[in-house]
Amino acid sequence: MARRDRSTTGQNPAESAPLEVLVVDDSALVRQRLKSIIETDPEFRVVLAADPYEAVAMLSKSVPALIVLDVEMPRMDGLTFLKKLMRQHPMPVVLCTAQAERAVTALEMGAIEVIAKPDWNNANSLSEWSQSLIESVRNAARAGRLPFRDDRPTTTTDPRHTADVVLPKVAYSPRAGGNDRIILGGVSTGGVQALQQLLAGFPATVPGIVVVQHMPTAFTTEFAKRLHNDPRIEIEVAEARQHEPVRAGRALLIPGDTHGLIRRSGTGYRVELVEGPPVCRHRPSVEVLFRSAAQAAGPYAAGVIMTGMGDDGAGGLLEMREAGALTIAQNEATCVVFGMPREAIRRGAAKFVTPLDSIAATIMAWLASADSGTWH
Repeated sequence: MARRDRSTTGQNPAESAPLEVLVVDDSALVRQRLKSIIETDPEFRVVLAADPYEAVAMLSKSVPALIVLDVEMPRMDGLTFLKKLMRQHPMPVVLCTAQAERAVTALEMGAIEVIAKPDWNNANSLSEWSQSLIESVRNAARAGRLPFRDDRPTTTTDPRHTADVVLPKVAYSPRAGGNDRIILGGVSTGGVQALQQLLAGFPATVPGIVVVQHMPTAFTTEFAKRLHNDPRIEIEVAEARQHEPVRAGRALLIPGDTHGLIRRSGTGYRVELVEGPPVCRHRPSVEVLFRSAAQAAGPYAAGVIMTGMGDDGAGGLLEMREAGALTIAQNEATCVVFGMPREAIRRGAAKFVTPLDSIAATIMAWLASADSGTWH
C-alpha cells in the first residue's frame, strides 16, 4: 500500500492536511498524553492503537506517515510488530521506551529514533521531554522524505546554546612531540547502522576514535556493548569514562546526557566529560566534541559528520578544518537524514563529501600519507 501523499497540484504542502502519526501503546493514559504533545505541532494529526493487532487493522485501511511505538504490550510486543512492519509496510518509526537493550535492537531493525519514556509525574522535566518527542517525530518525517513545514522560530523555552557555554573558542597551538592522530565522529538520526558500518571499515591498528551519537542516557551503554560484540568490527568499543585515555584500536562513545571533550594528555589525548546545557539542542553535542578536537589535535585529527537532522557539529567541523584537520561529511545518497552533513557542507566545513562505505578508506589513506607529506 502506498504512503499517503500530501502534495496536490497547485497546493502548498504547508496548507495541506497534517501528516498522520499512529501512536501504538497499551496504556490509554500514555496514548492520550502522547497525542496531546504531538498535536501541539499543527503539522501532525495523531491516531491511536492500543496494541499491534489494532495497529495492523488500521494499517489495512490507511497507512500513516509514521509510527510512535511502545515495546512492552500485550498479545504482541513492539519488536515483533516492528519486524513485521518493516517487512510489509516499511515506514519511519519512533520508539518510545525505557528499555535500552530493546531500543538498540529496534534501531538496528530500522527504527529511526528512540526516546526514553519520561517520568510523567515530574512536571519540571516534562516540558523538555515533550520538545524532544516532537523533535523525534519531525526527524522521522524528514527521514521518510515527507513534506512538512519546519521553518518555525525556536521557542524561548528551547534556547539555542552554542559551544561557548561549555568550551570557549581558542586557537590550536602546536606542541613538541604531540603528533598522535585521532578520529572524531558525530551522528544522529539513522546513526546506529551508519556507525556500525563505519567502524567495521577500520583495522585493529586504527588510531583512537571518539564518537557522539545522539541517544538518551543509559542507551549509549547498551549501544557501545552491541558495537563491541559486533563480529564485523575489529576494534574495541566502549562507553567513555571520565579522563579515559584515547588509544589506538579503540572507539569511545560519549555517554548520553553529558558533553564529551578531548584534552591533550602527554603525547596523546584523554576524554573529559562535562556538565552543561544542551548545545545545538543536544547533550552530548557533536559541536562541543569537534571544537575540543580543533583545539587539542588540530591537523592531527580527522572529523566525520554523518546522518542526522539539524546542524549539530557543522560549526565545530569548520573549526577543525580551519585548524588543519581532515574533515569529511557523509554524502546525501547514503544518509537517512542529510541535515547535519548538509549544513557542514554549506558552511565549507567538509574537505570531502563521501559515501558511507568510503569514509573509513578515506581516513586510512590520510593516515598513510599525511606524515610523508603527500596528502593534499
